[in-house]
Amino acid sequence: MKLDFRSLATLSAFLFLSLALIWMFAPDLPLSSWGVEFSPEVGLVARRAAALYAGIGVMLFSARNAEPSPSRSALVAGLVVACLTLAALGSFELVAGHANRSILTAVLIEVALVLAFLYVERVPKRQLHSTITQG
Repeated sequence: MKLDFRSLATLSAFLFLSLALIWMFAPDLPLSSWGVEFSPEVGLVARRAAALYAGIGVMLFSARNAEPSPSRSALVAGLVVACLTLAALGSFELVAGHANRSILTAVLIEVALVLAFLYVERVPKRQLHSTITQG
């Protein structure tokens, strides 16, 4: 499979929409796998976060056909910041003893998304630069 923005955005959209559904309707599943106890208060925060995951999923799916542009770069930058922040927070919660080592799965996925989006965002710029220097 060729890694390009379209395929990565589509795959990521489905990932984020799946996360939204899980956090909305079954927040105890990821929490229990991380060793975090579910409570009504935690459920409230989880369901509200689900709305953000759904929004990111819709944005990525809607922008999957976007050509390289400042708008697409802004979308990628926002996603990179969000995923790096989630990865840092997950690592912190592990070190602080608030979550168990299973949270590292989420951290690794978040870091992989960051690297993949940075890669696909750089590819068109490298191709453009080589076209300019050859022409």
